[in-house]
This record gives sequence, C-alpha cells and structure tokens, in this order.
Amino acid sequence: MKLFRLAAVLAVLAGPAYAQMPNINLMQDAPSKSPEEKAIEAEREKAYKETLKKIPDTKASSDPWGGMRAEHPKQPAAPKASSAATSAPKKAKSGTAAN
Repeated sequence: MKLFRLAAVLAVLAGPAYAQMPNINLMQDAPSKSPEEKAIEAEREKAYKETLKKIPDTKASSDPWGGMRAEHPKQPAAPKASSAATSAPKKAKSGTAAN
C-alpha cells in the first residue's frame, strides 16, 4: 500500500514537469518543395515587397486634439521677490457689498 501511495505522489509531482517539456517532432510534416514551387514562392515574395514599396509613407498625425496637449511638462514659475510689493489691490466682485 505504501508503494501505491508513493507512486501516486510521484505521478502527481511529475505531471506539471512533463507538461512543460517541449514537443519535438523529428518527422517532417510535409514533403519539401520542388524547385518550381520555390521559384513561384520567391516570385510571389518579390511582388509582395514591390507592392509594399508603392504604398506612400504616412504623413503627420491627423490627431485633431494634438495641438491642445502640451508636448513638454511646464516649468514651475520663478519665485517672486516680494508678493506684498507686487500684488495689486483686488477688485470687489460685482453684486457684493463694498466697504
């Protein structure tokens, strides 16, 4: 009975390790291509690459909100020498009682 338990524990522990093993297939799935097929495929690749060259390059972004966003973070404002000397008297809001 102990041997059965040991075998069960080993099987449970070896399962995940076995699942991670690469699946190596030494047999070829399909026969190799004939020289004619290789030439046709090379011609098709060449035509594809030529077609890609005909596509025009993309122009500037057409983002309508692009000008609204800041490109660089704003620099903090320079410290003022004296806030009391440079501040002007505040105007009273309309509709409020004045002194």
